[in-house]
Amino acid sequence: MKTTDYTNRKYIIGAITLAIVLIYIVRLFTLQIMSDDFRKSADSNAFLKKIEFPSRGLIYDRNGKLLVYNQPAYDIMVVMNEARDHIDTLDLCQTLGITKEMFINRMNAIKDRNKNPGYSRYTQQTFMTQLDEEDFSVFREKMFRFPGFYIQRRAIRQYQYPYAAHVLGDVAEVSQRDIDEDDYYLQGDYIGKLGVERFYEKQLRGEKGMQILLRDAHGRIKGRYQNGKYDRRPVPGKNLTLAIDVELQALGERLMEGKIGSIVAIEPSTGEVLCMVSSPTYDPRIMTGRKRGKNHLALQRNIWKPLLNRSIMGQYPPGSTFKTSQALTYLTEGIITPTTLFQCHHGFSFRGLHVGCHGHGSPLALVDAISTSCNGFFCWGLYYMIGNRGKYGSVVNAMNRWRDYMVSMGFGYKTGIDLPGEKRGLIPNGDYYDHAYKGSWNGLTVISISIGQGEVNLTPLQIANLGATIANRGYYHVPHVVKRVEGEPLDSAYTTRHYTMASREAYDWVVAGMRSSVLKGTCHALRTLPFEVCGKTGTAQNRGQDHSVFMGFAPMDNPKIAIAVYVENGGFGAEFAVPIGGLLLEKYLTGKLSPWSQKRARDFQKRRIAYGSHNR
Repeated sequence: MKTTDYTNRKYIIGAITLAIVLIYIVRLFTLQIMSDDFRKSADSNAFLKKIEFPSRGLIYDRNGKLLVYNQPAYDIMVVMNEARDHIDTLDLCQTLGITKEMFINRMNAIKDRNKNPGYSRYTQQTFMTQLDEEDFSVFREKMFRFPGFYIQRRAIRQYQYPYAAHVLGDVAEVSQRDIDEDDYYLQGDYIGKLGVERFYEKQLRGEKGMQILLRDAHGRIKGRYQNGKYDRRPVPGKNLTLAIDVELQALGERLMEGKIGSIVAIEPSTGEVLCMVSSPTYDPRIMTGRKRGKNHLALQRNIWKPLLNRSIMGQYPPGSTFKTSQALTYLTEGIITPTTLFQCHHGFSFRGLHVGCHGHGSPLALVDAISTSCNGFFCWGLYYMIGNRGKYGSVVNAMNRWRDYMVSMGFGYKTGIDLPGEKRGLIPNGDYYDHAYKGSWNGLTVISISIGQGEVNLTPLQIANLGATIANRGYYHVPHVVKRVEGEPLDSAYTTRHYTMASREAYDWVVAGMRSSVLKGTCHALRTLPFEVCGKTGTAQNRGQDHSVFMGFAPMDNPKIAIAVYVENGGFGAEFAVPIGGLLLEKYLTGKLSPWSQKRARDFQKRRIAYGSHNR
């Protein structure tokens, strides 16, 4: 019995010993062969992988003028494993111009894996960004006193002109969301935040390079690993050529000083945006360097919202510029002919409903209705279209047919411009009104949409695109602010023609009406220009003073520019929008302003509109 117990105990102990040995063997195999944790740690001690940042692509205007370039700046990097406790913190803080509290907070933030999930004590972490040449020189002279701290050469954006801030955008440090969405970015990297800097970020940013440096047991750099065999050179970002004419842009921004609104000019044959003004604006040069955050916060808090790009985000009633789209729809649908006459007794009056209009001859046909901007004519047209049950079967079907024409002209949805943040505006349909009026409505209920009021809202970009579509007699290209990307073709979305539902004949009649408006109608202030202008004014109703609107193009045949001007609370279209539009047309088509026009431009630059709290 004793012999048996001893034998069993021997086998049990042997089995336990064998199991322990096997566990150790498996664990060693896992650590040394299957896992690279130790190899990574050893590599981190032996190598310093230094990122080399590419130069960001330059940005030019359509005439080759440099708009955005790069200027050297320097980041301070820290490797926590090398930073010693005996560093003279006070000396470091004085050298960098920061407080000890800021130093402690920054070091803690670097080690906080919630704020910096890519943290490793063996790799370089961003301690401070965007030192200028002077601060960099001071730090470099004393850097030997601060082991673990390094200099990383970077570049910051510089803007040549104080114009086109909303188009160009700006560059700033990445957010955690940027890092989560794209593994290209690490904490401390820069990214485009607004404008083309954001939309074309992947083309502009280039590709990072890498230097692998060899370190000794004390962490000292001994040179490049295998003479740089495994280094990767950075690939510069691609340059952009914008469609923007910076001189036209400068004139537009001057003319909109002291006013709220927008100017958008488009080359009809290509859809290229020649200028895009949103007022109030700001100087893009204040959004660079270490003061960017402070300046950006001040702009955010500004009650007049200078960061808002009203050209693509402002949603306004288009007013009488919208009558051109109504004429195109009524003609193509056969609701009217070019010779149809409608009465206008100081407006549209029917069954107790009255929509006012200024005095002019009556009755009148289409060309004169556009020329004089007759409200009555276009109200009658919509009334007969929505009420035509014989053609459409119901008011809902008629309304949806009307909506289809508007959508085909680029309304109700985003145009697709190559800028972030575009709004779609509003074009109602039959279901919209059925819901709003519980199924009890007719053409009289919605009559105001025929004159660009009521529920209709467009962006200034959409109004300018309407002008480009009429200039082309029935098609448009998706508007775009970038003319060319270095080394790659322009996206086909911007080179494809989009045809509307309206007929070519209808466009010819609308062009005739817009030309008549310049010769003898509401745009008569433009008739002295040395080229044939076609235009349409708008006076959009508002809670306060009406908005002043102009939409037009020139020359009438083979047009080179279409433009929309929207001045909040500017009154009649002819008061602010028409003369501003005329100055821009003259500048673009002749290359300069006449002496008389230069004086007029100075006068308009000085004119201010008194705004109340409702404009904020």
